[in-house]
Amino acid sequence: MTSIIFRTATRYMFPPMLVFSVYILLRGHHYPGGGFVGGLFAGSAFSLYALAFTVADARHILRIDPRDVSAIGLAIALLSGVPPLFARHAFLTGTWWALPLPSGATLDIGTPLIFDIGVYFVVFGVLLTFVFSLGEEE
Repeated sequence: MTSIIFRTATRYMFPPMLVFSVYILLRGHHYPGGGFVGGLFAGSAFSLYALAFTVADARHILRIDPRDVSAIGLAIALLSGVPPLFARHAFLTGTWWALPLPSGATLDIGTPLIFDIGVYFVVFGVLLTFVFSLGEEE
């Protein structure tokens, strides 16, 4: 597509869409959202960029093959199940750690968040693999 309006709007909307996808990822434990929806939203940002410009431009911005992103996400999701094994719990049982902050408060981080981050990358990578493959066909 060669519309200057579409390209300009995409340039302005691309960064906020990525930030919003991370917000949806982190919001998912208490409200609707999470890794799947956040990954879809991030993938849609890159898909929009590929439509406005070219798939090669979108690949250049991504700087890593989408299949590698999926593999990294799968590894993260798999590794999130290992910490409970050290506490003699079942694989993928939720485990949390309290990290102290300089303000004196604590930040609770758990394996469900790590699993959601893995799902985020898997969905993002698979979606972009499909979109880029379709966009590169003659």
